[in-house]
Formats: sequence, C-alpha cells, structure tokens
Amino acid sequence: MGKRASFRIEVVLALPEQQSIFANLLELYAHDFSEFHNLELGPDGRFGYKPLPLYWSDPTRHPFLVKVGGQLAGFVFVKREGKGVWDVAEFFIARAYRRKGIGMKVAHEVWKRFPGLWEVRVMELNHRALNFWQRAIAAFHGDVIHPIPIEKDGESWRVFAFESKGS
Repeated sequence: MGKRASFRIEVVLALPEQQSIFANLLELYAHDFSEFHNLELGPDGRFGYKPLPLYWSDPTRHPFLVKVGGQLAGFVFVKREGKGVWDVAEFFIARAYRRKGIGMKVAHEVWKRFPGLWEVRVMELNHRALNFWQRAIAAFHGDVIHPIPIEKDGESWRVFAFESKGS
C-alpha cells in the first residue's frame, strides 16, 4: 500500500443504486461489531441493517463510500439528530486499510463537510474504537475532548461532543 501520504482517499456521497454495496459492507461491519454488541444472524445468514433505505429517502441522512487509491475501503453514515446535532451513525474502514491514518482522514473530511455540533457514540467495551475516536477528535479539534458516559439499553457507551467550523 505504500506510505500514508501517498494514499488518495475519497469520501464520496453514495447514489441510490449503490445501496447493495452498503448492504455487503454492512455485513463486514456487523461481523466486527458483534464482538462487542449482541447482534444475531437472521435466518438468511445475514445480520441486515433495517435503516439502510432511509439513507436515500430521509434528507437528514447522508451515506458516503470511502475509496483509497480508487478501491472501495469502507463507508460512513452521517445523520442529523432532531436537536440539530450531526451524528456519526456508522463508520467502517475495512481491515486492510486500518492503522494507516485513513480512518482519521475520512472522519476529518466528513466533519469539515458538515459544520456545527457533532456527537460520536462508542461502546465502552470497544477499546480500539474509543482510542481511535479520542485521537481523531483531538487531532481535529486541537484539544482532547473527554467523552460523557451514558447507559442505553443496559449497555455502557461514551459520547464525544464537539464542534466543527467546517472547511
């Protein structure tokens, strides 16, 4: 893959006809996430993602594909909550592209595109994700943001809250 600086990273707003690509990537994402969260396989052998169609029908949701060097490398789902806060709803970088600075660049690109208040929720059990988001947000914000602990459906989460000034 070469050096970090040589990657051409693209964060591309997805088209409705690309929904099947997300359905496939979401299976990889759910598999990774099932280590920390109780996700059950359906009778068809897939985890599924019921809100997927909303990303092309709800104007408060935005689906992005991530490409590295022209190759598919992951996705990001962004949504605007009722309180006017942007939310990283789902974030996935395929394993081959992790630990190369790609995820951080993708997160920063998304935050720049949507100025305003942001929240990033992370399961407390997912230590790698907590570390990633702590570093990514600190690098973007220029200061360490300490997450707020919350409980939801009997699970412990950390919520990072910060502001993006845009590009």
